[in-house]
Amino acid sequence: MQDIETLKERSQQPAKVLCVDDEVSVLRSLSRLLNHNKMEVVTFTCAEEALNELTNNAFEVVISDMRMPKMDGIEFLSKVKELNPDTQRILLTGYADIDNTIGAINQAKIHAYLNKPWENDHLVHVIAQAAEKYRLKKHNEQLQAHIIEQNKQLHDLNHSLEQLVEKRTKQIRQVLKQLEVSHKHEQSEHKATVELLYNFINANPYIDGKLASNIGRTCRLVAKQLQLPNTIVQTAGMAGFLAQVGLLAMDPALYKVPTNQLTDQQKKLFYTHPATAQLMLMPAQHLNDVTEAIYHQFEKYNGEGIPKGLKKDQIPICAQILTVARDYWQYFTNNQKSEEERQLDALSHIKAFSEHLYHPKVVNALEKCASQLHKKQDKAGSMQIITSEQLQPGMTLGLAVHNHQGIMLLPKGHVFTATSIAKLKQLEQQKPTPFRLMVNHAVNGA
Repeated sequence: MQDIETLKERSQQPAKVLCVDDEVSVLRSLSRLLNHNKMEVVTFTCAEEALNELTNNAFEVVISDMRMPKMDGIEFLSKVKELNPDTQRILLTGYADIDNTIGAINQAKIHAYLNKPWENDHLVHVIAQAAEKYRLKKHNEQLQAHIIEQNKQLHDLNHSLEQLVEKRTKQIRQVLKQLEVSHKHEQSEHKATVELLYNFINANPYIDGKLASNIGRTCRLVAKQLQLPNTIVQTAGMAGFLAQVGLLAMDPALYKVPTNQLTDQQKKLFYTHPATAQLMLMPAQHLNDVTEAIYHQFEKYNGEGIPKGLKKDQIPICAQILTVARDYWQYFTNNQKSEEERQLDALSHIKAFSEHLYHPKVVNALEKCASQLHKKQDKAGSMQIITSEQLQPGMTLGLAVHNHQGIMLLPKGHVFTATSIAKLKQLEQQKPTPFRLMVNHAVNGA
């Protein structure tokens, strides 16, 4: 199985481009231009011969003229799509024929079209982007295959599957479906869902559950400072808690180290985690607004972000709040100075990029509630995440406890006694990892 370094080496090889046009002069111009830009080019004047070549060899990008004898560009690119759906298809036309262009988009599912005569820099830019898109998709497929293979090996060696990617994602989706069937758009359901998913995040040894809690709480504070409706305040808070949920379905190698230590290819994969979260949360229709905020959390106020390049008020307000809260806490966490200096530096960092990366009003709201950001609070909604050592009699279990084989040890709602706490600690010795317990806020003064 290829590793990440192998994929990086492949990404540095010349892009392979196949060009088809019945005019030899056009093909010569394309060859000179693309070869000059360090791309590997193969040309054909006959569409049938080009299809034979595609049957035997893979190309990242195929460029075709619209008007050709025997087989036009639409028919040719449609057959390319059947042979290799991932190959990026670009239509080149010298005719202002909007109907044919629409036909190519609908039938051949082309990725771009350019008019003759073309502008060299623009043509090279479009082809380079298309090749990069093809490679990223292939790299993602190979990495996913690698992850699946690793998970299979772990399954053979260890019967504890709680942290394996596929089972974890499946569990989350199943729970969300059950919640969706049982309750429809109730506030209590929102809280229960977020608390459950936060428990998944907090149990992962490579994801900082406290960071998720801090981001969620900050999102709520900023939204309140902006005087937004309570529903949006709650949505912003839930988006903050779940901003990292997409990482649960990714290889830990992509998030167990700081992002700046990743290779360029790893960074590209890492920044797909909001899209992965969108897929994971799809069954929970009542979380659509939360999912949207998570999906757009890497948009930038100036329009240079991902995934859609939205700018200013095009970006959902909860996504803009999440971006500021996330970056504040990540900058604070990665700073090695004293706590007071870290707070000042983190806030200064956010303010420095106001109107560039962040909405000025959101930055201003963060600054106004800065004094409240570092009050001690490690809670998920109405729940608190603790260890067995922190248990006290009278606490109520908010989520059932299972052993590493999936057998329920204590039901939701169990009120702890000294006896049950001692028994749980005894059972913990048989578990590969310590329990992370979700309890209602302490009672009886605990």
